[in-house]
Amino acid sequence: MTVHHLNQLLLVCSLVLLVAVAAVRISSRSGLPSLLVYLGIGIAMGQDGIGDIQFDNAELTQVIGYAALVVILAEGGLGTKWTEIKPVLPSAAALALVGVAVSVGVTATAAHLLIGLEWRAALIIGAVVSSTDAAAVFSVLRKVPLPARVRGTLEAESGFNDAPVVILVVAFSTAGPVEHWYVLIGEILLELAIGAAIGIAVGWLGAWGLRRVALPASGLYPIAVMAIAVAAYAAGALAHGSGFLAVYLASMLLGNAKLPHWPATRGFAEGLGWLAQIGMFVLLGLLVTPHELGDDIVPALIVGLVLTMVARPLSVVVCLVPFRVPWQEQTLMSWAGLRGAVPIILATIPMVQGVEGSERIFNIVFLLVVVYTLVQGPTLPGLARLLRLGDSGAADLGVESAPLERLRGHLLSVTVPEGSRMHGVEVGELRLPAGSAVTLVVRDGTSFVPAPETMLRRGDELLVVATDPVRDAAERRLRAVARGGKLAGWLGNGRDTEGSQAGR
Repeated sequence: MTVHHLNQLLLVCSLVLLVAVAAVRISSRSGLPSLLVYLGIGIAMGQDGIGDIQFDNAELTQVIGYAALVVILAEGGLGTKWTEIKPVLPSAAALALVGVAVSVGVTATAAHLLIGLEWRAALIIGAVVSSTDAAAVFSVLRKVPLPARVRGTLEAESGFNDAPVVILVVAFSTAGPVEHWYVLIGEILLELAIGAAIGIAVGWLGAWGLRRVALPASGLYPIAVMAIAVAAYAAGALAHGSGFLAVYLASMLLGNAKLPHWPATRGFAEGLGWLAQIGMFVLLGLLVTPHELGDDIVPALIVGLVLTMVARPLSVVVCLVPFRVPWQEQTLMSWAGLRGAVPIILATIPMVQGVEGSERIFNIVFLLVVVYTLVQGPTLPGLARLLRLGDSGAADLGVESAPLERLRGHLLSVTVPEGSRMHGVEVGELRLPAGSAVTLVVRDGTSFVPAPETMLRRGDELLVVATDPVRDAAERRLRAVARGGKLAGWLGNGRDTEGSQAGR
């Protein structure tokens, strides 16, 4: 490659990134997951689009897709709050294991009986589409506050279920249907146990080291954190365990370890996560040949309908009824089983393994993901409100954090949106934990130091200073008041929990 060609490639990549970043605004306004926009960019650049780029390297796509998934899982783990998922770990684990098994069985049976696929191909499709995608789910639910149990269950499930699904797809693609199913289950459990042990060990050791080693520059901490997360994946995979589970658990431990320069680390990881998503989806769009999809539209719709209306709800009911989860939450979690990057990436595995009919499997999975994301994505916020599991006012509460290193604290920037129940609440009625306070209010372009009697209004911007020990509790309390008003916590809504009371 000459320098001229390199310059051209850099120009194209930068333009694609800029278009993708601008497209996030479109997806946020329309309620569609950004993955569809990125896939569209890739298709437009492909052989049937205006770019006319010829690309059919499934093996390269799989390798890059795996690398991107590692980054996405690491970013998701870093943003997972242990306090939210701890109470729902049993139900999330059940969905990731038993739920996946139910979904694979129902979907594979439908693919075999209704569209005539051989059992091997049917099992591959059933396994491929049984993994939910956290990025797709929360990109459309980011404006709808959910109960902690729903949000935590969906987040933990999407982080856990990639591992067993990858194992199943690889097993079905290399050996076809397994005669001794109990052997496969044993292998899955063993790989998950190895991955979990390595992920916890690497995450704990990494957090221990970063808290005790003073690096010469703050910018090195984000790099070190991501390196530790990637190392957990590599160690898990080399030990014949689940690398995906290892990276998620290691990242979750790092994210809850109160590391130095954490806001910078979180922002760096989030940027890498976006970059990974953009690159992965654009590449998947390039791999698709649109003119070959026509014959697989009906099979994709049939399989997707069974998955959405039968397999997913059945798996949710089977797994969550023993935990006495209300039917409203079960309904939302059934509909929130969005498929995104993982199924499309996994659909390249049979292509690389040379499985007969693998191109058709990829096309069916691609169409299924696109069509049913279009159907489910925009309707999720409305369904949450219909089930009274969301409140539009609290959804838009924006909280941004900046570190105050020398003061060992954080400066929180809070915006009070339209419809928020924080409107009309006095500053003193926020009942923030000791060690935090509203230091400045910006209203109509004018800033002033508030008194305890100052009443907050829609559109106000607040600057809240919080020390490290109460930073999370202060944010929880602010979000609780945005959802439930000044009586949040006393009336049981908002789940501001122990933090605000403990500081008193």
